[in-house]
Amino acid sequence: MFKKYNRRWIFMSVSFMTLQAMGQQQHINYPDTKKVDTVDDYHGTKIADPYRWLENDHSEEIKAWVIAQNKVTQDYLSQIPFRAEIRKRLEELWNYPKNGAPVKHGDYYYYFKNDGLQNQAVLYRSATLGGPSEVFLDPNKLSAAGTTALGNISFSKDGKYAAYLLAKAGSDWQEGFVIDVATKQLLADKLEWVKFSGLAWKGNGFYYSRYDKPNEQSKLSGKNEYQKVYYHQLGDAQDKDQLIYKDDAHPLRNAGVQVTEDERFLILSTTEGTSGAELHYKDTHNPSQQDFALLVKGFDYEPQVIDNDGDKLLVRTNHNAPNYKVVLIDPAHPEEANWKVVVPERKEALQGVGTGGGYLFLSYLKDASTKVYQHDYQGKLVREIKLPGIGAAGGFGGKKADKEFFYSFTSFVTPPTIYKYDISTGASVLYDKAAVKFNPADFETKQVFFKSADGESIPMFLSYKKGIKTNGNNPVLIYGYGGFNIPQTPGFSVSNLYFMEQGGIYAVVGLRGGSEYGEAWHKAGMLDKKQNVFNDFIGAAEYLVKTKYTNPLKIAIRGGSNGGLLVGACMTQRPDLFRVALPAVGVLDMLRYQKFTIGWAWAVEYGSSDNAEQFKYLLKYSPLHNLKPGTSYPATLITTGDHDDRVVPAHSFKFAATLQADNAGPNPALIRIETQAGHGAGKPTSKLIDEATDIWAFTMYNLGMGK
Repeated sequence: MFKKYNRRWIFMSVSFMTLQAMGQQQHINYPDTKKVDTVDDYHGTKIADPYRWLENDHSEEIKAWVIAQNKVTQDYLSQIPFRAEIRKRLEELWNYPKNGAPVKHGDYYYYFKNDGLQNQAVLYRSATLGGPSEVFLDPNKLSAAGTTALGNISFSKDGKYAAYLLAKAGSDWQEGFVIDVATKQLLADKLEWVKFSGLAWKGNGFYYSRYDKPNEQSKLSGKNEYQKVYYHQLGDAQDKDQLIYKDDAHPLRNAGVQVTEDERFLILSTTEGTSGAELHYKDTHNPSQQDFALLVKGFDYEPQVIDNDGDKLLVRTNHNAPNYKVVLIDPAHPEEANWKVVVPERKEALQGVGTGGGYLFLSYLKDASTKVYQHDYQGKLVREIKLPGIGAAGGFGGKKADKEFFYSFTSFVTPPTIYKYDISTGASVLYDKAAVKFNPADFETKQVFFKSADGESIPMFLSYKKGIKTNGNNPVLIYGYGGFNIPQTPGFSVSNLYFMEQGGIYAVVGLRGGSEYGEAWHKAGMLDKKQNVFNDFIGAAEYLVKTKYTNPLKIAIRGGSNGGLLVGACMTQRPDLFRVALPAVGVLDMLRYQKFTIGWAWAVEYGSSDNAEQFKYLLKYSPLHNLKPGTSYPATLITTGDHDDRVVPAHSFKFAATLQADNAGPNPALIRIETQAGHGAGKPTSKLIDEATDIWAFTMYNLGMGK
């Protein structure tokens, strides 16, 4: 059990009584939220769910509740005196050209660019590098508010056509279109009810995944089942698409098809959740093979086909290699005993493998910072690619015929920088550097390590303005995720930069549950070990207090989605340790998450309340079910979107209603519900700035950072 810090010993420029007064100076009358008599029986344990009605996202009653909650929140935020100053500076920081790395398709180089404050990035193309460019696709013209976003885009092998997906209002549902590259004219082709899909070209068409048309009333919350894979031939109506794969016996499996660069092999990947996959293949050069055949049996490991080397397949896998390795598999003899190790497992975790120019490019993480190595297809090391420093790099790869490609590098205090890489010589040349209106030399990042509750060493990045003093009085925002094998690596954000400009420390923790140290690190933070993730995050805050960076009245915590669960769990387990809590689009009801949209796929990560043993540990940390009446909770601003069909807003709605009813202290318990927005992907710049302004105003006000 962690020692609880006694607030009396903390010295600060803003006293505890002053902070209390700040929270109390705005008396908040929360909207009345009715309770219903709903009780569920979980394996003999009765659990009340008085706000179940907030799950009905189509009811007029909920719409009125949302309006009332947003009014209370905006009334509170509007009284923060420096809110306008925050927005002005954020707009200044945001307003710089943001260029993506060029990629060659056919006769053109394509790249994304946002002039500064455009709601969506525009796809440009140029016949030569640095030559005259023209707009190829501009999503900003598709909606007045900029809420239609470009999703996946894929070019045919000859570069003559491009298929792309569009998402509206932040929904995961997407529509598919095809454009003629030469004329920039749309074809008649249109695909609907596409979700969680790639676009894999073969010949005069492509493979994609979709669901059957959902019920209109439940399309944003209903469970996604029976995903199917189709092949779309150019010029055909969608109802003529060829069904490639379905599995009526397993409605809760997702499926997708990828195609090797030479279009010889089709790879069918099926999953039963967010971890584990099974691979099947079809060799189109073998006329006797009519159906997909098993390549790698699932679903205990994470196999991924990289490319084919002739009639064999290169596969990245963590089978008997928690940090991953690269193996060569002969599809004719796919048994593990016949696998050939091409690149053995290293002590660093292999995050991904790209191809280009006939080489493999392996990206590893060393203490959450990118390392990249170039190998040939036989596994021989060619070189390590020298990166500018500690940070995150991506984009390593291209086509076999390429002589060069472009990659990006970033860190917490380094805006995205693009380099051109010569595949034969290994030379990297600066191609584009973002011109953000700040001086990077004024800021620094350092990495520290601390011990979690069980003694495990946990990495944490600290970024701040140079000259900071360890006097126990610095405002800190701690960010984490801790799940789904997703690492937290250095990345630049003008929003976080603003907080650092104001004297804040931005801390990012490499929690267990991610992939910072491979699959063992992931498994140490999933299922019945999920509490390790919360202990790691709590340990980060305790470390920062112990080493006099800050104190509990100066700590804000933030996370989104699975990170929203993290914040919800930590603020309910240790309300004394944090001053501000910012759970965004969070998974907050751990007993019912699996009943909505794609939530069932997370059961391999969390477990499910449908299982009696898993129910026990889920109940112990489920944020919604661990709010206790009479407790003083941190100042909390919950954020969600009304079109979030990944983590449905009912999670946030129910948590907000319960927190407002249970919170006994003076701190605000508010919810900000964005309209025409979803889980976060594709959110327009205007909404991003609005949201960042409100979050920083709330955070700074409650941390005593007012001007």
